[in-house]
Amino acid sequence: MTTQLPWLSGDSAFPAPETALDYPDGLLAAGGDTSPARLQAAYRAGIFPWSSAGEPLLWWSPDPRCVISPAAFVPSRSLQKVRRQHAWHVTCNAAFDEVIAACAAPRAYADETWITAEIRAGYCQLHALGWAQSIEVWYDNTLIGGLYGVTVGQMFCGESMFSVRRDASKLAFWALMSLMRAWHVQWVDCQLENDHLISLGATIMSRRDYLAYLATQPHAPALPWSEAAAIWQADGFNGAAPA
Repeated sequence: MTTQLPWLSGDSAFPAPETALDYPDGLLAAGGDTSPARLQAAYRAGIFPWSSAGEPLLWWSPDPRCVISPAAFVPSRSLQKVRRQHAWHVTCNAAFDEVIAACAAPRAYADETWITAEIRAGYCQLHALGWAQSIEVWYDNTLIGGLYGVTVGQMFCGESMFSVRRDASKLAFWALMSLMRAWHVQWVDCQLENDHLISLGATIMSRRDYLAYLATQPHAPALPWSEAAAIWQADGFNGAAPA
């Protein structure tokens, strides 16, 4: 039996996440756009866009969901060694456009990217409005790694990361965990499970539990991103000794 996928147009609302398909896991709807209002509504409902060039815009809400607890994150010994031995510097929201462009670049293991021009434009608008953030890793004045995502209240929804130097994206992830732990954030959304995320300490959560937690977030105080540099200084980043 063929299932008719809901098509979004204009200001039409998203279907309930619970109506997403079992296969492909979490496919919920198609169409719509990446306007700030549409993207914000999606993240508040536990939905995110993910499609390839040439496809219509697709919206997903998988079950289960991949998440990570900042309190449980422990950097590996090898990553701690990288931080000690390399003169790398981390920043926050200093080069969002460059980070998402680097995340959209072709990878060695894939011929295409899901971060289309439409996706990039939408998230850059979100960043300009203060709803999307990036973490950058620099060597001298060269961007060598980073990640970006969207915040809903006090929940960070990770989107993508990149690295042009080995372990640079892992250092960006550690820097993110440092901030989230300092701000007592309970969960970071990683969306889809993969071996790399599991190696960093991610786990899975049912969609029902994820949506229940997410429902507590829209009215939570905004995360104080301007405090990032001071937190990293105290946590031993950027050449500082841990407090």
